[in-house]
Amino acid sequence: MRLRHLLAASLLLAPSLLIVPQASAQQQQGQQWFVPPGQAQGQPQRPAQGQPAQRPPQQRPAATPAGQRPPAPVIAIVDIPEVQRLSAAFNQVREEIERRRARLNEDLQREQGRWREEQQALAAARATLAPEQLRARERELQERITDAQRIFRDRSRAIDQAAQTGLQQIEQALGAVIRQVAASRGVNIVLPRPLVIFNDSGFDLTDEISAQMNRVLRSVNLPAEGAAPTEAPAAGAPAADGTPPPPPPPAPAAPAARRN
Repeated sequence: MRLRHLLAASLLLAPSLLIVPQASAQQQQGQQWFVPPGQAQGQPQRPAQGQPAQRPPQQRPAATPAGQRPPAPVIAIVDIPEVQRLSAAFNQVREEIERRRARLNEDLQREQGRWREEQQALAAARATLAPEQLRARERELQERITDAQRIFRDRSRAIDQAAQTGLQQIEQALGAVIRQVAASRGVNIVLPRPLVIFNDSGFDLTDEISAQMNRVLRSVNLPAEGAAPTEAPAAGAPAADGTPPPPPPPAPAAPAARRN
């Protein structure tokens, strides 16, 4: 199992990290507004971390020549989730992505409140406005909702990419630390703890790797908040994480016939 998958799995399992909190029951009643990826139908978002960007293949160790016996295995164990829990860099990424997600959700809730207020105002003014005026205001509201959909989608994708950037830096540093610690112990095979049913404590390098990881990498450089994603999807295309595009805003009801 690659380090990226192990690291990304821990991010996905953190409920408060990449999932936008659901709206209250009162807000959900009759709500037909755009909900950013991750909040639709109450399902957790599967962010782009599960689909890592393509990278050049890692250099593999030289194979044992034909006819020659491979070296004797010297095995060690490492608990990746425990290394992450103790990693200052990983916790920095987790807290920063959580903060950005919370801010995105707060902005979304505020914008949805404005949409509801404007729609209610339109419904109240329906009897007094001329059909042309009513259609113009409804069209203006539709355009505003469409623009907001694009902005929230781009912000959500930017947060996903920032998390992926942080994971890439942590993965590279952790891989180097594992190789360094293994070489210092004469170890040539390192296994993740979930694959091992039983082991003597002398095989476990988790504490040593955690300490070395914090000496090597204390923090991660994340893209600035608000930076646009590098590859925006075409209109109507799924997001980078495979989430379908948000539904279009509800079509305004036809204006009632005016009485003479």
